[in-house]
Amino acid sequence: MLPYADDNPADGPPVMTIGLILLNLFIFLMGLRLDERQLFELHVNNGFIPARIEQLFDPTVEVAVPANAVLRFGPHIKHLPIMLPLPPNRGQILLTLVTCQFLHGGWMHLLGNMLFLYIFGNNVEDRLGHLAYLLFYLVGGIAAMLAHYLVNPVSVIPTIGASGAVATILGAYAVTWPHSRIHTILPLGIIFIPLQLPAYLVLGFWFGSQLLDGWLKWGVDLGGGVAFFAHVGGFIFGAAVMALVNQIKGSPMNPRLTTE
Repeated sequence: MLPYADDNPADGPPVMTIGLILLNLFIFLMGLRLDERQLFELHVNNGFIPARIEQLFDPTVEVAVPANAVLRFGPHIKHLPIMLPLPPNRGQILLTLVTCQFLHGGWMHLLGNMLFLYIFGNNVEDRLGHLAYLLFYLVGGIAAMLAHYLVNPVSVIPTIGASGAVATILGAYAVTWPHSRIHTILPLGIIFIPLQLPAYLVLGFWFGSQLLDGWLKWGVDLGGGVAFFAHVGGFIFGAAVMALVNQIKGSPMNPRLTTE
């Protein structure tokens, strides 16, 4: 299912949501100007690499990333005959938990994340307020990367993308507006069927698919594939935090199950 809109208008302008989308787009476009080696180094130095967490506690640990570890991140990276060693720089390692959220490997990677952020982010921003929403987004992205680390602690594959942070927004939306109507497209071969489904079905299906795919690929070296447990961790974090917010602030009015 591919969602493209919802029937849940926000009260105010989604300033931070639009800002995050524009920032991600700007960084991606700047990356298109880099050559292969520069792009490789950008992703390695600013992507989150689980194996580097051990360097925080033991600076003698050596971590090096081969070029083929990032081959699948985009068409601009080709097989480079280099191995990039990474120093045990604690500040840089911790910073990658945030910088990785603003790097994308290709147009589909970027547009998919930004579409979900655009659909679901405005209501969460409206609920939390602009600054709290930004903090929630960034911390959720960090939580997602730590979830990825827990199941891939020795991986040297750089993890990039806003998916974990966006998953946090999806979890928050799911527990706050479960009955909001989501406009989706269901592809059946060459036929595309438009549907309006409640958020708990659309987002529940998305979460279930991430959990299933993550379980099926547990322990498999994905070679730059999808970090499914980052999505799972981000979603759970967002749902848990927003459930607490709803307890404190009270639940908002949910859109009706049917539209007129």
